Amino acid sequence: MARILSIDYGKKRTGIAVTDPLQMIANGLTTVDTVQLFDFIADYLTKEPVERIVVGYPKQADGTDSENMKRITPFVNRLRKLYPQITIELYDERFTSVLAHRAIIESGISRKARQDKALVDKISATIILQDYMATRKM
Repeated sequence: MARILSIDYGKKRTGIAVTDPLQMIANGLTTVDTVQLFDFIADYLTKEPVERIVVGYPKQADGTDSENMKRITPFVNRLRKLYPQITIELYDERFTSVLAHRAIIESGISRKARQDKALVDKISATIILQDYMATRKM
């Protein structure tokens, strides 16, 4: 089976998570500078089979699109054009940053380490992927 890749797209940094080959466990993979994201994806796809890419769909609390959607739409369109063989899906990412901060605090990580925004992005991508996998199983 191929993996599922999750992307928490940001203006500066992008968090990335991935499943194991059996698609049972979501793991934070890395955080990359957004300007290097397409290079990272191309490199990763040469090394690992990926059947689906789940991109965080940024919505406001009231369900309307957030401002970041104007960057995500062209990103997703380009992904679909470059990788037509891979299913690209948007998945609601509301509150993932809040959940990521809470997970970091509850894990006992030091105050200084909690200021690492790249860690928050990677954990947010993991939460998006975990939620996505849970809803698929229902």
